[in-house]
Amino acid sequence: MPETWDGLEEYRPELVALCYRMTGSAHEAEDLVQETYLRAWRSRASFEERASVRTWLYRIATNVCLTALQGRGRRVLPAGLGAPGEDPDVPLAAAEVLWVTPWLGDPAHVAEQRRMLRLALVASAQYLPPRQRAAFLLREVLAMPATEIAQVLDTSVPAVKSALQRARARLDELTPAPENFAEPDSPAARDVLNSYMAAFEAADVAALTRLLRDDATLEVIPSGLSLSGKRACVPFLAEHVLTAPGLYRMFPTVANDQPAAVAYHRERTDAPFRPFGLAVLTTDTTHLASITTFLDPELVGTAGFPDDPDQVWSPHDGGRTARDSGHPAASAR
Repeated sequence: MPETWDGLEEYRPELVALCYRMTGSAHEAEDLVQETYLRAWRSRASFEERASVRTWLYRIATNVCLTALQGRGRRVLPAGLGAPGEDPDVPLAAAEVLWVTPWLGDPAHVAEQRRMLRLALVASAQYLPPRQRAAFLLREVLAMPATEIAQVLDTSVPAVKSALQRARARLDELTPAPENFAEPDSPAARDVLNSYMAAFEAADVAALTRLLRDDATLEVIPSGLSLSGKRACVPFLAEHVLTAPGLYRMFPTVANDQPAAVAYHRERTDAPFRPFGLAVLTTDTTHLASITTFLDPELVGTAGFPDDPDQVWSPHDGGRTARDSGHPAASAR
């Protein structure tokens, strides 16, 4: 094993990102990277320096993921259970499914194909068979040549090329054509995100209506709710969510390289706020195209925020909240 073993931790963020893209679960990705390092340590004596350490680690991580995915169903977003509905009065029912979870890692540490971290693309990739998914990610994210992919997957180069062709065709069917969506740290995205948070905190249905595109979608995990179109989303939010001002408090962050908001909620205005969940947004330069809400209080802490929203602050702006500073992420003291 080369002397670079002590420096292998530098590859952890990108390995976690690969395992996340493969599995659709950020928590599972962390566990699989731990297994990757364990296997690398055990096999260090057999390492051959014909390949780079990075490529060697990616090979181990890919095979760790393929083993984990054997005989298991895919992770989905609510729309993956069927076409999004248009009736906000459809009863909510928790489905016994594996959900795609949000990525809260820093995309700046994952230079290659950050776009492939987007929530919709991660969900679409789960529809590919695992080995086909691996071939696609190794090629599109890592730019690995077909000969190396064939070695990783223990197959032939023609089989790899065929898998790539099928994967691209399938993803073209599943993933909407690229649009002029705003980057999460752009002024346009921050303006839309701040408007979204302000509308929620004030229970301003009219403001949220103006913010949503006509074709906007709303998904809620784990309820399985999936609505399509402003005419479906707004009545549901008005009746079930934005029932009174002062029940929500939100702060900006980034998830899946998209604008996002951590949310605190209270049952009444004289009660304390509690961690509530995370909303991941797709925005263009002026409107919201989609809202994917994860009703998981633990995500607030995972995103780096405290249990008490009064403790949220920004080191970038003299202690004011990140919301006040307009910074796309917040820090917790």
